[in-house]
Amino acid sequence: MAANRRPTMADVAREVGVSAKTVSRVLNEDGYASEQTREQVLAAVAKLGFQPNLMARNIRVGGPDTTIGLVVPDLANPFFGAVARSIEDTVRDRGLTLLVGSSADDPDRERSLTDKFLARRVSVLMVVPSVGADHSHLKAHRTAGLPVVFIDRPGAGLATDSVVSSNRDGSHEGVAHLIAHGHRRIGFIGDLPTKLYTRRERLAGYRAALQEAEIPYDRSLVVSAHDQQGAEAATAKLLDLADPPTALYAGNNIMALGIVAELARGKRKDVAFVAFDDVSLAEALEPALTVVAQDPGEIGRTAATTALARLDGDRSRARTVTVPTRLIIRGSGEQRAPGTREA
Repeated sequence: MAANRRPTMADVAREVGVSAKTVSRVLNEDGYASEQTREQVLAAVAKLGFQPNLMARNIRVGGPDTTIGLVVPDLANPFFGAVARSIEDTVRDRGLTLLVGSSADDPDRERSLTDKFLARRVSVLMVVPSVGADHSHLKAHRTAGLPVVFIDRPGAGLATDSVVSSNRDGSHEGVAHLIAHGHRRIGFIGDLPTKLYTRRERLAGYRAALQEAEIPYDRSLVVSAHDQQGAEAATAKLLDLADPPTALYAGNNIMALGIVAELARGKRKDVAFVAFDDVSLAEALEPALTVVAQDPGEIGRTAATTALARLDGDRSRARTVTVPTRLIIRGSGEQRAPGTREA
């Protein structure tokens, strides 16, 4: 075993001559293992130094399970809640416990959280990177064998695994859907900050769809917000233009909620609307909300299985996995532009 990496469950299994699942059963006291096998596994753990601090404590006093640290921007955002749930469901059978903290998209707060997780000797670190964060401080930990996975956005200063949505292609599909229904003035309401990876990619998809249809890009139709109230105000601003948009495209689920509220307040059912990311009760709205749906469950599963493979000894090159989106047609995006006919 190389001296510059932390020992893995696979190393312990190889030392004893059993499967990684058997090692997991012994260490987590989850399922049958003979007393001889248990003694051999514990001896190999001690010999190899597998998770020496946390695991030694687990073995000695039956302490908490080995943990995964997850840093998200906002615990209240349903998307990140769904990602976290999927990660938890995927790692549960390995006896791993998920710890989650919120960075509020603040690089300093993100760094503080990651430092706390590292101090606990988490088995895996997963991060939704904040804008402006530098992750080079994690290089030594990754070199020593700690699996680090970026979720939803790539990090900076560290080459490691990432799992993201097809933001650009998904937005292109959503905006092209509006264009296909005759719309040429389409408002874009995106998240803040404007340097946010997901916002930049979704805006790029919006612009690509316009360019493909030979529709000029109009800066006055692109606005920003960071919460539902801000999105409501941004929607009102767009609809008050001298030449207002006939359709709106929401850059994420929070923007979508603000648009829905403002359109309902103004009793505007003449404005077509597509949102990137699904929202709860989307089908109960009138009209029901057409969305470009992400797959947070698949994002979480992919992040978790990638991390588990690293724990089991996968030392292949860092990779980025892009999880596809899909257009769900429900009604709001099919309102035709005034003066146009069905093709």
